Amino acid sequence: MAKIGIIGLGLIGGSIFKSLSAMDYEVIGISRTVELPNVYRDYENLKSCDLVFVCVPMNKTLEVLDKLESVLNSEQIVADVCSLKEFVTNKQRPYNFIPTHPMAGTENKGFNSSFEGLFNGAKWVICKKNYPELLGKIIKDLGAQIVVANPQKHDEAVALISHMPMVIAQALFLTAADNELALDIASSGFRDMTRLALSNEEMACDMVNMNAKNIQNSILKLYKSLGDLTTENYPQIIEEIKSKRKEMFK
Repeated sequence: MAKIGIIGLGLIGGSIFKSLSAMDYEVIGISRTVELPNVYRDYENLKSCDLVFVCVPMNKTLEVLDKLESVLNSEQIVADVCSLKEFVTNKQRPYNFIPTHPMAGTENKGFNSSFEGLFNGAKWVICKKNYPELLGKIIKDLGAQIVVANPQKHDEAVALISHMPMVIAQALFLTAADNELALDIASSGFRDMTRLALSNEEMACDMVNMNAKNIQNSILKLYKSLGDLTTENYPQIIEEIKSKRKEMFK
């Protein structure tokens, strides 16, 4: 059975660690804060791994990928899990680097918030057509479905469905924050629409700073959509939305 290394044991890395450890994989973690059997601080422990997941914050990912260049060989596979992909593809690596992004998560952070099964039913984007069989097998074993995408197109897409919604959720809460009655009577609709405002602060800042152009373009498209809704075709548009959404999440 393959040996898997995981650098960074937050929500994503911790969930990979817990899920694979419950299977027959030999799993080791690299973390400064988590103290468990098979969790180390020294990257030298990764030298015998077949595959290494890099699960640190986006602003630290390039530093870790650079550090691995002096540790791993050309046969070893490295996969990051950043929610942006173009910025990690600008340099050739001496190991087999595969940019990936699991479309899963919660508003919580840290190893204590991680759990087995986080990736069940989730999409997992791989930004390389010819990815290693081992990586594909592990992603499927984690319960996820693989989607192959271009890095630039990926970053445009996540701006629409993840990064912009987070910013809108934060803006929505700010808009209502000064109205005491609104906050007092707010119920499930407001709660569900503002859940993304609880996103990990470091991750949120990385998204906004590193994907600003795509987020801005997404907000401009949102403005246009709002304008489309203020027409006499509103009932028809709503029916189309309901039909498409039901098909997406059936």
